Amino acid sequence: MSEDVKKFLYVNRKAPYGTIYALESLEVVLIGAAFDQDVSLAFLDDGVFQLTRGQDTTGIGMKNFSPTFRALGDYDVTKLYVERESLEERGLSADDLQEIMYEDEDDDWAEKPSIRIVSRAEMADIFAEQDVVLSF
Repeated sequence: MSEDVKKFLYVNRKAPYGTIYALESLEVVLIGAAFDQDVSLAFLDDGVFQLTRGQDTTGIGMKNFSPTFRALGDYDVTKLYVERESLEERGLSADDLQEIMYEDEDDDWAEKPSIRIVSRAEMADIFAEQDVVLSF
């Protein structure tokens, strides 16, 4: 990656449905990745619900966009940071999250997990490393 490529972190703090924020964030991430940005996502607070398994939106009449997260690896979006404390505060663990993988071209196309569970302190360090932080 060239040095002039900026690092973008998209911060997701809202539940997946009930507002437009989660879907808008995902759409902006896909657009940014298409333009070769170095894209990462952070999931904090109720944003951790965006990655949970088995979402069923039939009762609210909205399209379930959660499977789209599994396509992010195809756009070289492979860093999804989930704050451990946000999970725990909501009674969730890593086992409650969907499996999101990518193929690592530098490791003979081995499948690797995109989701990284990090502490609140580690998340602060991730924020500090970015050139641009966009919050949804």
